[in-house]
Amino acid sequence: MIKLKSEIIKFSKMLNSKKLSALRSGNISIRYKDGFLITPSGKKYSSLKNKDIIFVTLKGEYDKRKGKPSSEWKFHQDIYLNKKAANAIVHAHSTNATAISVHNKVIPAFHYMVALAGGEDIKCAKYATYGTRQLSKNILKALKNRKACLISNHGQIVFDENLPKAFELAEEVENLSLQYITALKIGRPKILSKKEMNKVLVKSKNYKRG
Repeated sequence: MIKLKSEIIKFSKMLNSKKLSALRSGNISIRYKDGFLITPSGKKYSSLKNKDIIFVTLKGEYDKRKGKPSSEWKFHQDIYLNKKAANAIVHAHSTNATAISVHNKVIPAFHYMVALAGGEDIKCAKYATYGTRQLSKNILKALKNRKACLISNHGQIVFDENLPKAFELAEEVENLSLQYITALKIGRPKILSKKEMNKVLVKSKNYKRG
């Protein structure tokens, strides 16, 4: 458990250093036993210690004497309950992904790398108040057959088989968001066909990031 907590702290600080989230915004978790380890509520990542990382069961139980988990712990719980492939989750308020999310826009197949999120586009979950079950439902709908989505007027969320891969996917989503915004400034970007994206999705299943 100590190793996993240290890994969460490492990548939480990277949310700041890689400019995916400022100060204490966003959150990170790793699946552990019958639950998950998650960043705490309201603490700057730069000051996190192992004792600050909270264990929450898949039933939503945690030891209140050890502190409070992130206010977003419910959608982490629901993703772990509904996505067997999810072993780590990264939620970020990254600038460009958030900018697109406030328009409630989908990121279409303007670039084949969109397939890394698992589908032919990156969907945007409908808005709901943070920390609510309704937000969880909206996120799960947007994550259907996907590993990443935007969250309207909020940011982005991704999951993967481990934390390094989840964090890299969050970086990919932010980069794609910046590229899409830049493309829109020039005009209407060409969108790849479903047929082409299906080819890319097949190839991406065998794509190894080194």
